[in-house]
Amino acid sequence: MADTTGTPKGNSTHTEAPSGTEGDTSPRRSSWKHIGPGIVVAATGVGAGDLVATLIAGSNFGYTLLWAAVVGCLIKISLAEAAGRWHLSTGRTLFDGWASLGRWTTWFFVVYVVVWGFVYGAAAMSSSALPLQALFPGVMDLKAWAVACGLVGLVFVWFNKYAVFEKVMTVLVGVMFVVTVYLAVRVTPHLGDAFAGLLPVLPDEKDSVLNTLGLIGGVGGTITLAAYGYWVNAKGWTDTGWMKVMRLDNRIAYATTGVFVVAMLFVGAELLHSANVALASGDKGLVQLGDILEARYGTATATFFLIGFFATSFTSLIGVWHGVSLMFADFVARSRGRGDATGTQVASGERERSWPFRAYLLWLTFPPIVLLFQGQPFRLVILYGVLGAAFLPFLAGTLLWLLNSSRTPRAWRNGPLSNAMLVLAGLLFLVLCVKQVVDQPWADFF
Repeated sequence: MADTTGTPKGNSTHTEAPSGTEGDTSPRRSSWKHIGPGIVVAATGVGAGDLVATLIAGSNFGYTLLWAAVVGCLIKISLAEAAGRWHLSTGRTLFDGWASLGRWTTWFFVVYVVVWGFVYGAAAMSSSALPLQALFPGVMDLKAWAVACGLVGLVFVWFNKYAVFEKVMTVLVGVMFVVTVYLAVRVTPHLGDAFAGLLPVLPDEKDSVLNTLGLIGGVGGTITLAAYGYWVNAKGWTDTGWMKVMRLDNRIAYATTGVFVVAMLFVGAELLHSANVALASGDKGLVQLGDILEARYGTATATFFLIGFFATSFTSLIGVWHGVSLMFADFVARSRGRGDATGTQVASGERERSWPFRAYLLWLTFPPIVLLFQGQPFRLVILYGVLGAAFLPFLAGTLLWLLNSSRTPRAWRNGPLSNAMLVLAGLLFLVLCVKQVVDQPWADFF
């Protein structure tokens, strides 16, 4: 994919500066030792809800939709690559690019991060609390565990820079990886049926098209895809010399995501589909799966799974706490006339120490605690659902606009494959957005 997404022919973008100096754009060798932001985006993007959706797809349709999970990962590779390429090729942040398209992007972003962050904070804390309550029954109730998770996430992100954050995320991803692969092997998948699931066919069920589109679009992140470019800069990758490294990093990220998705689809197909067991929707479905695993394979397997469940949920929590706070800090800097900050400034940790970064951290943590105890306001939840569904069409559409215009150096503009993938992503997420809007109980909203 790299050769068709805007890779320049020749060395017209290279400088004469020796490798490693400021302003150097000579290409670095793509190497495993450099990867990091991709692991962060994979860990943040795959939450407990994504694993439940994949489990339910496996329980309902067996291996039939395995191909859809793979296509979903390819689409997310294209979106994250485009976000990273914008940051490296222009020296500008994604929000700076959005702002150049008109004030409407600023208004959309402001409403989105305020409403989405408020409701997501409560959801993330509850998701992280569920496995802890199951692992340590009787110690604290669910709300107390949720508050504790939120406060731990706040303290961790507040006092640590990107390098420490990345290392912790890598360890938690390792836990997720081992747990999901172990479960996939434990249920003894029928590999012949699994390979047959790579053929693009639809289940013979009502609403099979929408179910398939939901699986394609539902796994691997929303706003965290946009945060990828900020993590790339925070890593210290600030120019086109890092483009090959970024692309390798991005592919590893979504290969890892693919392993999570395929493994959980195997578990759904073998453990639930064959036994005709239905899981509850939402994060509680994973607690239910823990009970099923305990009955089938024993307490040790169930405990191992709950540890992986916690790693999955908590990486999403601290990933959003860090990545979206970086985006909010960039938004505030640009609104105050300081939006031309380069990736080098981001890498120095300046934004992680800024008051807007920490203010948004507080917004993600303390107001949602109120929701935990008072219940989520009906109208706010509807707006949260609609804004969340609208973000990925917004991201795909604006990246198409930015990366095919003079805002991007000609050598790094979209190639045919990248354009095709972004158009496909935009159409897919637009359909899912319309469905989400139509399905909302608007009659009760007013």
